[in-house]
Order: sequence, then structure tokens, then C-alpha cells
Amino acid sequence: MKKQRIIRFDWAMKHLLRNKANYDIVEGFLCALLNDNNIKVLNISESEGNHEDSTDKFNRVDVLVKDNKDRNIIIEIQNTKESDYLYRILYGSSKNITEGIDIGDAYKNISKVISISILYFNLGIGDDYLYYGKTEFVGLNTHEKIDKDSEKVQKLIPKEARYNSLEIYPEYYLIQVEKYQNVVENAIDEWIFWFKNEKIKEGSKSKNIEKVKEKLRVLKMNDEERKQYEYYLGRRASERDMVATTKEDGRNEGLKEGIEEGRKEGLRKGVENEKTRTAKNSILAELTNETIKIITGLSFQQIDKIREEIKTK
Repeated sequence: MKKQRIIRFDWAMKHLLRNKANYDIVEGFLCALLNDNNIKVLNISESEGNHEDSTDKFNRVDVLVKDNKDRNIIIEIQNTKESDYLYRILYGSSKNITEGIDIGDAYKNISKVISISILYFNLGIGDDYLYYGKTEFVGLNTHEKIDKDSEKVQKLIPKEARYNSLEIYPEYYLIQVEKYQNVVENAIDEWIFWFKNEKIKEGSKSKNIEKVKEKLRVLKMNDEERKQYEYYLGRRASERDMVATTKEDGRNEGLKEGIEEGRKEGLRKGVENEKTRTAKNSILAELTNETIKIITGLSFQQIDKIREEIKTK
């Protein structure tokens, strides 16, 4: 293991950061993203919208954060592509709103929801790595945007309402990790650098980011934790390579032999190539032969042969 290697954020959120002693790391990330250093995390739990299955166990992390400003912050980390992803985050935020208020309750008691998506795949839209979305009301004729802080809007706020009537709508953040170019220009970039590279950039100064190196170094894991973590990394590499390889091989064979035959042959070759690619990725990630054998099903002799091939390149 490399001395400065840091645990991936998705693994940390699933296994470590829900511990109250580690809330400060989540607070640091939220302070940087929301540009507010006064955020305090009160609770982190499994999101009610996360019905985990055997695939989601490796591909998705979905948690609900309650903060000191009475907001429900959904943090979702997605490792594999979903064509309907934007629909799903709308469903998730809407479900959270409706489940947070009982029938007959005053609408002023609706909770504020912020949806944060950390994506390890290309969403297929835009060139930026960080997007923000919210609801605005703009005059179609005057092009005037209604100001939430205007005197007229303030008068419309019901007594004891928790939020301004124009601030209550969900807000969305999309972080496309793979599009980030490792250039740190502000606080949130320091966190995204970690998400992409599994290490903290030297000189990082945003709130609580030093706690990441202190608490989440791989070398601080015990043997069982490290074994589970290595298996997780291997499964992620396996699933990612299998999807990419199967699609590519299936497409090439389909052009030569017909769509159906190409799909079958592509799947067969995809599985074979996937094992080799996963083994290479696992070796580069410094996983042990025992862990790689569990992940790929390859023999120790096959794994050693791949190691030698990597050394000669």
C-alpha cells in the first residue's frame, strides 16, 4: 500500500463517515461545496430512497444528512452510468419532501432538500465537472427574476415558516469526477481532487480537509478492513471493465457476424478480457494475489504471469 493513499469517498461514506466522530469530514465537504463554513452535521443515515441490492452494494452510495439549518441533504455517489439518472435524483428529492410531511400538516413545514450527486461516469451533458441547479421565477415579458429577498416576497412568508417561499425548492449539485482536470482553484476542488485521485493535494487548506489524511489513510485499516476494501476496489474495477469491454467487443463482433451473434461472442470475450484487465488494475492498485484470485477467479500462476507482463512494459 502506498503510504499516502486515502480511502475512496464512496467507501468512507458507506462504512466510516456515518460515525459521529467522523462527521467533521462530511462537514468540511459540505462547507466547501455550499460555500458556508458554519454548517454542522447533526445526523447521517441511510437514505429512505436507497433500496440496496447486490449491484447497488458496489455501484451506489446514498445517504441522508441532517444539518444545523434544518436541511435534508441527499449525498449520492454513483459509480456506473444510468441513462435515467437525472429522473432518479428528481424522484429522490421529491420522495424525501413528501415523506417529511404528514397529511394535513401545513405546507410551511416542508423541509429544504439539497441533492448532491458525485458521479464516477460521464453523464453525457456539458463540459464542466461541477453543475448547480435550482428553481427560479422569471418574467416571460419583462425578463425580471423575482428576488427572494425583496420586500414583497418577505411579506408572503408565513409566520414561523422555516424557509423563504422562494428558497424552499430543492437544489441540485452534479459533480462529474472524471471530467475534473486536477486543477485546484477553490475549496471544493480540493475535495474533488481526493474523490478522483485517492489522495489529498499538497497545500490543501479548506475546512477539515486535514482530517481526511488523519482519519482515512489506508494504512490505518486493520487487516480485515483492508481485505474488504481491496475486494471492493476489485469488484468496482471488474464491473467497470466488464461493461466497457462487453459493449466494445459486442459492437465489433456484431458488425462482422450479425447483431445477435456479435452480442453473444462479445459477452464471452468480454468476460475473458475483463478478468485480465481487472487483474492488471488490481495489481496496479497494489492488491495481494489472494485478493485478486478471489475477485477474478484466475489462478496464482495466471496472476504472476500478468505481473511479469506489466513489469516488462
